[in-house]
Amino acid sequence: MTNPLPGLPLIESPLFSVLKGGLELTTEEERIAVDLHEKGYAVIDFPDTELDARIERVKADLGPRYGINFDDLDSDKKHAERRIQDAWVFSEDVRAIAANQAILDLLSKLWGRRAFPFQTLNFPVGTEQAAHSDAVHFSSLPERFMCGVWLAMEDIGPDAGPLLYYPGSHRWPIMTNGLIGRRGFGGELDSAQTPYEAVWGALVEAHGLQIEQFHARKGQALIWCSNLLHGGSPQIDPRLTRWSQVTHY
Repeated sequence: MTNPLPGLPLIESPLFSVLKGGLELTTEEERIAVDLHEKGYAVIDFPDTELDARIERVKADLGPRYGINFDDLDSDKKHAERRIQDAWVFSEDVRAIAANQAILDLLSKLWGRRAFPFQTLNFPVGTEQAAHSDAVHFSSLPERFMCGVWLAMEDIGPDAGPLLYYPGSHRWPIMTNGLIGRRGFGGELDSAQTPYEAVWGALVEAHGLQIEQFHARKGQALIWCSNLLHGGSPQIDPRLTRWSQVTHY
């Protein structure tokens, strides 16, 4: 069947159940596609046989740049730099993770357009960022042709500020100033997501959605759709690290 809705990602199309039959998906690819369509995210094992070595090199390369004493296991890791943006510029391993060919091929197949990475963020600890949709930070024309792939660089438990998300929230409208009746020009703005947090909260309550956390194993990755509501849980134990990399495509 020829896709009559090429302006929508295949995994978000209302015709997904019909279109996926023509994608020649493997069993695992179909599982990922269905999870993305239904829940807005999917968990995978990152496809890189050299991943463990890459992770150690990334930690060694980026570690001194955060201003955190990683050698002191009892030190507070939260009160320092929490992220490095676009480390792919100087780190071959960050770049290799971001441009992993198997990931690019998978995303291209599931979204229906050629995927390419445009930003990396590397974290030594949790972000504790309020729940948000990436669509208000990164936009595309047509909408929804963007996603994130978050890679756990160590085992991450509930006390380390794990990733959180609201399954199914990717189906909600993409928030804009016009949609919420906000005047953008001349307004004060401390965060791109702050104006939309009240309506996201109202939608969560109205739909009865429950927060889920990703207690990841080292080497697991989570792919999310651009409009999935997600963020960082509070970091209960400030001594813990939460090494991870997110690549936006």
